[in-house]
Amino acid sequence: MTTHTHHDDGLVIAGKTYRSRLLTGTGKFRDLDETRRATEAAGAQIVTVAIRRTNIGQTPGEPNLLDVLPPDHYTILPNTAGCYTAEDAVRTCRLARELLDGHPLTKLEVLGDQKTLYPDVVQTLKAAEQLVADGFDVMVYTSDDPILARRLEEIGCVAVMPLAAPIGSGLGIQNRYNLLEIVENAKVPIIVDAGVGTASDAAIAMELGCDGVLMNTAIAGAKDPVRMARAMRLAVEAGRDAFLAGRIPRKRFASASSPVDGLIG
Repeated sequence: MTTHTHHDDGLVIAGKTYRSRLLTGTGKFRDLDETRRATEAAGAQIVTVAIRRTNIGQTPGEPNLLDVLPPDHYTILPNTAGCYTAEDAVRTCRLARELLDGHPLTKLEVLGDQKTLYPDVVQTLKAAEQLVADGFDVMVYTSDDPILARRLEEIGCVAVMPLAAPIGSGLGIQNRYNLLEIVENAKVPIIVDAGVGTASDAAIAMELGCDGVLMNTAIAGAKDPVRMARAMRLAVEAGRDAFLAGRIPRKRFASASSPVDGLIG
């Protein structure tokens, strides 16, 4: 299990330390200005970009995301959203590395079903092995299977990102015991990816001991995305503090807040 202290509680991914434990997506916003304002409100330092859907320079003359989220201010995390085979995912990662001047950090996701967007774990394992061998720092989207999470860590992934519920569903944390099992046995950061709908979901993920939360739809799809981004930032911070503070044990019956020993009479 990843250990931390109050005084040095940064999120370390591939040797780099980040203050923020909230990672945000850049799709589904009304325009690039809203993307920028929501990202700033979230306090995110790592922002994920769907290479197959977002222009970061591969389409000259069109609006470029990097104009509003410059790489000297943010860690750009290219992802392989929309890929359904290991080959497509590896090809997409190599394109992103070229566009980002050799940037090795990537988010791998290989989908297996268009309806649920659940990962194809067989293709994910295959792609992860190829990308790690090719020098990429792989953050990997996966199911909530603790055995699979351990295998991806053994392959060399720098972060494992299990879903909490299907992508974009907003159902919240549906699998807390699976997540606990993954967190308690991990030596790399565990970042909840997919399923968060509102601030309390993010807080629960952090209270479970997850190292961070990545979200897009929960912010971009809100009635006020910028305000929701701020709420998510506060929720992640509160959940992390609560985890580090150590909650009281659950009891079936009440207990007095003040000790009863030594009371007169």
